Amino acid sequence: MNMLTAPEGVAPHARDRILHTAHRLFYAHGIRATGIDKVIAEAGVTKVTFYRHFPSKNELILAYLALRHAIWMDWFTATLAEHGHTVAALTPTLKAWFEDKGFRGCAFINAVNEMAPELPAVKDISYRHKEDMAQAIADLLPPSRQRKATARALAVAVDGAIVHAQMSDDAHEALRAFERLCRALTSHL
Repeated sequence: MNMLTAPEGVAPHARDRILHTAHRLFYAHGIRATGIDKVIAEAGVTKVTFYRHFPSKNELILAYLALRHAIWMDWFTATLAEHGHTVAALTPTLKAWFEDKGFRGCAFINAVNEMAPELPAVKDISYRHKEDMAQAIADLLPPSRQRKATARALAVAVDGAIVHAQMSDDAHEALRAFERLCRALTSHL
């Protein structure tokens, strides 16, 4: 799921380099563990340039989450469509992500755990991300009075599978449990 490469032959603007570098480092190593000096060095910008675009690390964190949301939701909806745009598409979509060598769980769950007490906006952004994910799942379901509730339950099951796959060396176990939950949650449809 490496979606952050700049088009060939095009040097991204400094702000984009900073943001994409932060995206890669924050997701791979954690927000707290990634210092601004590392982002600056790997983005190939000066401190003055960095602070001109992002006056604080907190602003960079919020921009990172906005970028991650856009990238992940584009990937999620496109991959669901590739797999038939039904509830059955959730398992192969998650499988593709879990098997990616860069998989490190949900950036939003991770960010809330790391940053929400100090930066409450992280929780708000993460909540909106989860709402959009639940809506994408609802779009897979046939219209019904239970559609929204079923989508929310499936979204919780997705989050559980993500956390389990992140903690375990066996993503297949998480996927098997997720499929069982999907069957139980959608048997009435």
